[in-house]
Amino acid sequence: MPESIPEQTTLPPELFMDIDRSSPIPMYFQIATKIEQAIGDGTLPPGARLENEIALGERLGLSRPTVRRAIQELVGKGLLVRRRGIGTQVVQRPLTRKVELTSLYDDLERGEKHPSTELLGREVIPADDQLADVLSVPVGSDVLHVRRLRSSDGVPLAVLENFLPAEFTDITDDDLRARGLYQLLRVRGTMMSVAHQRIGARAATTAESRLLDIKAHGPVLTMERTAYNNNGKAVEFGRHCYRPDLYSFEITLVDK
Repeated sequence: MPESIPEQTTLPPELFMDIDRSSPIPMYFQIATKIEQAIGDGTLPPGARLENEIALGERLGLSRPTVRRAIQELVGKGLLVRRRGIGTQVVQRPLTRKVELTSLYDDLERGEKHPSTELLGREVIPADDQLADVLSVPVGSDVLHVRRLRSSDGVPLAVLENFLPAEFTDITDDDLRARGLYQLLRVRGTMMSVAHQRIGARAATTAESRLLDIKAHGPVLTMERTAYNNNGKAVEFGRHCYRPDLYSFEITLVDK
């Protein structure tokens, strides 16, 4: 289903009433400060789409380059993002995720960030040597391969790739669009008790750059995880990548 484009938010004129055109403070900086204020007080909530530079400039009696520089100032601060085909949007509050045995879907729901899923692919494939080793299944046995794009409040956040053993190959497309993977496993009585996880970073592929709406081959955070049930059986292997401007990991370290 194509993503719905939010209506433009017209900033209230009173927001700019005390702009001082005779001030030594540059106009672009004054405009940027006012828009930042609107973001901070909720006038522009996360996901809101700004009116375009021409319309805002005409309303304020300012040149387009001045407005563009103000917008770019806030893009540079991570408060706004430019999205192809949509325009300029207020950035979602970044998700800081503790390194715990939880799913991204669960974390987004707890943070009231309204997760949604686009299913990029679902297929049953034969396990190669690597998957057979990771999932402790025979080489050539059926494995469910799933790729999804996870968004938060309509903004793409992560590309998720998962592999599951044969007992989960009946998970449907509708299941994967409607719920998080760990939710689906819990409904089936499969509880994850331990996982091995590796966190890293790399350049995005061309497809990932497009899906995550970031610059071509920009940096992404990565995570590989193998999760095991209460009996020590591997039930899921995941390879995920995340937008670094909207996502981070939080780790607590203790001295033994």
